[in-house]
Amino acid sequence: MSPSILVLANVSATAERAARYAARLGAPLHANIVLLNLLALNTYPVMLTPELAEIETREAVLERNERLEGLWSIARQLPGLAVVEESPGPMFDAVTTAVRQHQSLLLVLGLSAEHGLLDHLLHNQILPVLRATHLPLLLVPEAAPPPVLPRRVLLALDGDPFTPNIAARHLAPLLAACPATFTIAHLAEADESLEFSNQLVRAELRASMLLPTDAPVELYQITHQSPADGILQASFDTQADLVVLVARPRSFLGRLFHRSVTARVISRSQKPVLLLPAEEAD
Repeated sequence: MSPSILVLANVSATAERAARYAARLGAPLHANIVLLNLLALNTYPVMLTPELAEIETREAVLERNERLEGLWSIARQLPGLAVVEESPGPMFDAVTTAVRQHQSLLLVLGLSAEHGLLDHLLHNQILPVLRATHLPLLLVPEAAPPPVLPRRVLLALDGDPFTPNIAARHLAPLLAACPATFTIAHLAEADESLEFSNQLVRAELRASMLLPTDAPVELYQITHQSPADGILQASFDTQADLVVLVARPRSFLGRLFHRSVTARVISRSQKPVLLLPAEEAD
């Protein structure tokens, strides 16, 4: 069975851009694209009179049909195999079931400018899914450029040891299939020996086995800026098509989108951001 990329298609208005980016990224591996329509996101426990309930039901059916028609229109325009599925259950059940059925390598979510709704969905519905699946997550901002197969990839590393989890390691062939040069944005401490830390961070990346052993790797040193500012500046200076962050368990599972470097990069980046979960340190 071919691997798949699962797009959470109706979480935001950016479903089409997210789906196109997923299709472009997964093309070298012939990955199938699954657009998942989550009905539970649009149900609210509101008490209505029978007459209003009937009107509300008719409108909900029309909205659902229009949304499905729109998603199928997107799917038909994507290269390769793309399908639309829907689930009436909670996001947690729907996504974990779809991941299991389709052997998904990656979750993809389009980021909209409507941060209030997005933050609510991330905290209350998407984070539990990430805790359950431990899958890498690709976030495609509304302002992202047209989808391309990445040619310049920026990996933000702090020099601390990390081991990608099984799901992140399964994504290594996808990164290897990109005709890209890779740049490490190294978040150095002020008192670090730069030469030693440079050697260390390169060694950590090689040990992670995320990249082919012969992949060209450059280094971008961040020393006098905040980590988030440094990563965003590195992304601009290197003209990166994709920013990769290592999501350690303490942030990935705890406060991924709350007062963290990851959150600030995601909220301000105009380039897609790929979160690769790491194993918990011993």
